[in-house]
Amino acid sequence: MSAERHGEFALEAVNIHKAYGQHEVLKGIHLNVNWGEVISIIGPSGSGKTTLIRTLNGLEALNQGTVNLLGQPFLKDQAITEDSPEYKKQIVHVGMVFQSFNLFPHKTILENVMLAPLYHKMGTVLDNKVTALAMLDKVGMKLHANKYPHQLSGGQQQRVAIARALAMQPSIILFDEPTSALDPELVNEVLKVIEELAKEGLTMIIVTHEMRFAFKVSDRVVFMENGHVILNDTPEILLQSDNERFQKFISKE
Repeated sequence: MSAERHGEFALEAVNIHKAYGQHEVLKGIHLNVNWGEVISIIGPSGSGKTTLIRTLNGLEALNQGTVNLLGQPFLKDQAITEDSPEYKKQIVHVGMVFQSFNLFPHKTILENVMLAPLYHKMGTVLDNKVTALAMLDKVGMKLHANKYPHQLSGGQQQRVAIARALAMQPSIILFDEPTSALDPELVNEVLKVIEELAKEGLTMIIVTHEMRFAFKVSDRVVFMENGHVILNDTPEILLQSDNERFQKFISKE
């Protein structure tokens, strides 16, 4: 599924800072992601979780710090931009699944999944169609390939969004609260798909408020608060933590 491995880590975030005007959101984040590792990022609203994941793929520019991908430079404060060769070369290795599904309403499900690979010239139209159908099959949506987004439930649309990310055959997939826009009864169908991907050994970073899920599927859980990483460890060790802020947070969930 993923690209050839380069470097010790799939992704390295070093001293990441992000501010909006005078408001500092990320205050020096360090995070290394190993190949095949599933990391969940949890924490209260306003802790910087979504901002962090958006800085890891260039959706938000860094004020300070470096992101390395596959052992190669990817993002660095203002020096590496969307127009830079480093970014263009590396971005195809990062998949992203958003809170809101962001499907094109005027295109079929199949066309939505094929769009990015065709744009990046990843093989022929037939190659991309075969891959897109395989990814839709993987998330249980192949039978809906010729429908349009408005004909699907929110959970189905999010599964299509996951297939769209997989179609790029990325080395790492970022999930930004993938179930937060869903009705409660639809959450589990999306979590089940993500759990299956975790079992396949895909490298994933998941921002989530689904605590039970995070501690079940993750190799490591990162607890953020006020722009800092407070805890970063295995679920087993984290659950034994006596950190007051962490205990207060999970007692509310």
